[in-house]
Amino acid sequence: MKKTSYGKYIFLACVLVLLYLPILILAVYSFTSATNIGAIRGFSLKNHVTLFTTPELVQMILGTLVLAFVSAALSALLGTIGAIGSFYSKKRAQRFFNVLNQVPVVNADVVTGFSICILLVVVLNISKDTYIPLVAGHVTLCAPFVYLSVMPKIKQMDPALYEAALDLGATPFRALTQVVIPQIVPGIVSGFGLAITLSLDDYFIATYTKPATFDTISTYVVNATKGAQTTIKTALWALSTVIFAVVILVVICMNVHEARAAKKGVAA
Repeated sequence: MKKTSYGKYIFLACVLVLLYLPILILAVYSFTSATNIGAIRGFSLKNHVTLFTTPELVQMILGTLVLAFVSAALSALLGTIGAIGSFYSKKRAQRFFNVLNQVPVVNADVVTGFSICILLVVVLNISKDTYIPLVAGHVTLCAPFVYLSVMPKIKQMDPALYEAALDLGATPFRALTQVVIPQIVPGIVSGFGLAITLSLDDYFIATYTKPATFDTISTYVVNATKGAQTTIKTALWALSTVIFAVVILVVICMNVHEARAAKKGVAA
């Protein structure tokens, strides 16, 4: 009889516990009236009410979301253009662009943020109050990952489609928008979603490039641990719970959509 090895399942369970148990504990405490992790005092929605009724917190969340979507949109545009341009370039140029794209990916965020700050604020004298350094820093962070998400989809596409569209009378722009882009939409959407996540998660680049009066979720949370009011700190537990719930919901929806698409493909 075939013996079942439980070692890998035990290891997987330990990894999942280490990853998700702290988040679940925080989620549980966000629905209590406790002010510190340690003793559960009773069920309460006070933290969630505080989160969505405190102007300071609402403004911080909305500002972070606007920054994330604007940065992701610009990153999706630049990353897609870069991937298409690299794919249709000569081999030597394509290798150069691929290597160049790896630099922001492997570079430390603190180096990227400090470099953007020096270039735009010190050298070009662009004020941080314009939000240009902040957006530029996030686009620099996110665009290479969009490039990496789009490039595999382009490589899966038949390279002769673009030339065929031109031979049939399409203009280069029409061939690009009606033939090439539809083929790589999944990669663009994936890169856009990844860019939003990276922007929401960033701390170092935002620290160096943001205006003094503006805070992202990451910078606000770090500053809140250094002496904020107890009600604000516990409201951030609720914020962590909401973010985790939204991520879980998005992942479930994406998996359901992919499963339905796969079934339709098999049926066809």
